[in-house]
Amino acid sequence: MRWTREQYRELMTFGAVERPMFAELFGPLVGLEDEWRAQGATPAELNMTAFDWDYVPVVSCGGDTHPRGWPTVTLEETAEFLVQRDYLGRTVKLCKATATIPLPLDFPVKNMDDWRRFKPMFEYAEDRINWTAVAHAKQTPDALVLAGMPGAFDMPRELMGEEVTCLAYYEQPELLADILQTISDTTFRVLERISRELVIDQLSVHEDFAGKSGPLVGPAYIREYFQPYYRRIWEMLAERGTTIFQQDTDGNINSVMDALLDCGLTCIFPMEPAAGMDIVALRQKYGRRLAMLGGIDKHVLRKDRAAIRRELEYKLQPALYPGSVFSLDHRIPNGTPLENYRHFVDLSREILGLPPRRPEQKGWARMAF
Repeated sequence: MRWTREQYRELMTFGAVERPMFAELFGPLVGLEDEWRAQGATPAELNMTAFDWDYVPVVSCGGDTHPRGWPTVTLEETAEFLVQRDYLGRTVKLCKATATIPLPLDFPVKNMDDWRRFKPMFEYAEDRINWTAVAHAKQTPDALVLAGMPGAFDMPRELMGEEVTCLAYYEQPELLADILQTISDTTFRVLERISRELVIDQLSVHEDFAGKSGPLVGPAYIREYFQPYYRRIWEMLAERGTTIFQQDTDGNINSVMDALLDCGLTCIFPMEPAAGMDIVALRQKYGRRLAMLGGIDKHVLRKDRAAIRRELEYKLQPALYPGSVFSLDHRIPNGTPLENYRHFVDLSREILGLPPRRPEQKGWARMAF
């Protein structure tokens, strides 16, 4: 089903909705398509359109808040891997058989002097606003209007790597403060001007700052570094009609959830069960303070049908909607039998009270942005 902008806003702000939303967030991992093809998957199943997913059309607000670096240059390519110099000047390596995101082999910023050389690519410029795209967003009233902001941890991590970034909270706090002030100023100026012209529906931030054992940043530093930046942008946009402030982070963030919500976040995904994130318990604890996408254990799809049913009957509860997009917690893992995936889709629809899927419906679109 194609949802409208207003329907999705209602869903994610605990308003009145006619039915739950059931979506696929990310799609298959590298290699799964070949497995499914060998198991007799149709072309429509391989491109996911056969599963009749719910989705909402989206459009960019027209603002560029992220760093403006150099063109990517390929340094070496073989059948197994691709080595490039990326937009930040890092050497990155992609293993083609197993990954979709390249691994940085080096990082350009270690101290304040290094940062000063990169700072201009983060600063405001008039051409960060594409007024043609702004006009297009205004002319597509059913599409969800999206804006993005660089992550408070993710962006320093991109520049410095995880180890140097984590140590900087103790050893170079002035460096982190300057990075965040710079991206805050640019983001504010870009989105403040655009939001005079149209309503931005969703503000999104990517962090990925946690693993199975917990987050790389504790609540005290979230409140000191994330919160002023997040709230500056969010409060300005919320006054102008923005209703969803969504964060993308993997891992176990239970210990910092209160601090994150104090930053203004209204929605978090993908809520990984393997990392200890339980969407049922989270809804019981936070109620309407937290909307969610994801939360269904992707690994259960490699088990038997009884295990799949147990997971779905626990997670697909009426108490979780509105305020949830029911979906797997990340990419569909390799080793997932096609028959299991078909069963997961059909059983989920049955439990949620949705009509049987219609493969002729071709409107699938990924929901994670």
